[in-house]
Amino acid sequence: MTAFTIHTIESAPAKSQPILENSFKANGMLPNLHAIMAEAPGLLEGYQTLHKLFTESSFNADELTVVWQTINVEHNCTYCVPAHTGIAHMMKVDSAITEALRNREVMPTEKLQVLHATTLLMVRNRGELSQTEMQAFFDAGFTQQQLLEIVLGMAQKVMSNYTNHIAKTPLDSAFEKFKWK
Repeated sequence: MTAFTIHTIESAPAKSQPILENSFKANGMLPNLHAIMAEAPGLLEGYQTLHKLFTESSFNADELTVVWQTINVEHNCTYCVPAHTGIAHMMKVDSAITEALRNREVMPTEKLQVLHATTLLMVRNRGELSQTEMQAFFDAGFTQQQLLEIVLGMAQKVMSNYTNHIAKTPLDSAFEKFKWK
């Protein structure tokens, strides 16, 4: 098996170096995911861009967490589930939400449950939703914009989850306390 390189800022390809520098400044560390993605500068830049766009979407912190973690758990990403648990704590998301997601339990509110169920259906059905499923999403108070923003979150998570699967990205020590299987 070929081990993937966990780059430092200095060892990364030149096009990845400024992106890694920004990642280090933003996180106070260089996440292993970013260090591995640096091998393919376009992947790293695309991931960072999608992350920025998704965090600037119309979803609040709880809703962002539901979308991210629903996908992470469904994809069985043992790197992203702990990382997004830590991120959720930093975003002041109620731990009842993160624990329900990690343990595949019902969300604490009906609206978040609908968001979770819709995201899960989109992942499992490759974006195919029935009119009834979409109407349930809209009836919960979500919009067409937000349905499309789930696609944005999915694109970001496919990039990270699949990278972590093929690279077997080691968990950062900062997220070790949130380890998940």
